[in-house]
Amino acid sequence: MDLTEKLGYAFQQFSGMSKQDFELSLPYWKTIDYKKGDYYNQQKSICKYLGFVVQGVFRSYIIDAKTGEEKNIFLYSGNQFVVSFKSFIQQVPCDYHTTCLTTATVIHIHIADLLKLYKQSHKWESFGRLLAQEAFNIAIERTESFLFLTPEERYLNLIKHHPDIFNAVPLYHISSYLGIQGPSLSRIRKRLSHR
Repeated sequence: MDLTEKLGYAFQQFSGMSKQDFELSLPYWKTIDYKKGDYYNQQKSICKYLGFVVQGVFRSYIIDAKTGEEKNIFLYSGNQFVVSFKSFIQQVPCDYHTTCLTTATVIHIHIADLLKLYKQSHKWESFGRLLAQEAFNIAIERTESFLFLTPEERYLNLIKHHPDIFNAVPLYHISSYLGIQGPSLSRIRKRLSHR
């Protein structure tokens, strides 16, 4: 399966888009390779691209103004969209940085081309609504995970959504994303390995 076939399959799974509707977008997708540490989008810049991660891991993070500490807020890995949702959908400056944690390959589309597709096809218009709903769901789930889930439950959710992440990124990034200290993460992993 080549990259565009993989992307078409992901769109069909995500939004029920037909092959014919997806093919309208083929002239607009570009493949880009990232090195570890490259920015996908920087804080205060407007996110212009919707990306689909073919391989690799990205993180979105803020820098605590008082401590200078980086705090991971979102992770994106293979077969997921990478985008600063609010910035992309509303075309406003982004509140955080998004960088690559590994080498990565992304297929992306510019916002202007996506807006053209919305006008061409109801399926693409529907995709746009689903994308906005997905952004909302991700933000709510992330917030609620800190209100209602234990660190261990957040860890299990992370494994569910990013199964290969522990082989790809340093544990301190995972600790930051889970909102716990490194020793707590070690205890959770040890406890779960004995089950």
